[in-house]
Amino acid sequence: MAADARVRTLIHGTESLQRGVPGELRVTLGHPMESGQRTDGYGKLVPRNICTRFECRLDGALVFAADLYPAIAANPMLAFWLRADGPGTLVFEWTGDQGFEHRETRAIRPA
Repeated sequence: MAADARVRTLIHGTESLQRGVPGELRVTLGHPMESGQRTDGYGKLVPRNICTRFECRLDGALVFAADLYPAIAANPMLAFWLRADGPGTLVFEWTGDQGFEHRETRAIRPA
């Protein structure tokens, strides 16, 4: 998993989780997306480069997953609900074309 300085993530909602109560999490990935339909200055197609999968795991258990397709926004934002019954670790993983992988980890301590 190579670190790319052009990739950034925003994760909101982890700090406001309450024990046993569903809370909304919002995640955004800033990634240099390419649709595969543009041409470069020489008339050649720029290869497609999109995120194709997002997964969120709580202590190793899959809690949310989404398959993403070519019509996805350049900086995809996903929102989903999560109920945490106690402290744990959330792992957010994005995968995509050209071997793209990105992972973020957040410790949670629901009040």
